[in-house]
Amino acid sequence: MALTLYGAASVTFMMVMYALESRSPHFIALFALGCALSSSYGFLARTWPFGVVEAVWAGVALRRYYSVRSSKN
Repeated sequence: MALTLYGAASVTFMMVMYALESRSPHFIALFALGCALSSSYGFLARTWPFGVVEAVWAGVALRRYYSVRSSKN
C-alpha cells in the first residue's frame, strides 16, 4: 500500500511540474526530479522497463534544464 501511494505521489508530482514547465526553468528541474522519483518507484515495484524509461526522461529533462538555463544567461 505504501509503495502504491509513493508511486501515485511521484507520478502526480511529475505531471504537475510538467504542466508548469513553461513558467520557469526551475519547474523543468523539478520535472526531472519527478521523473527520477517515478523511476525509483518503477524499480521498487519491480517494473524495470518503467524505471528505465523514467530514468531516461529524467536525463532528457536535466539536459533541457541546463540548455534553457544557459540560453537565458
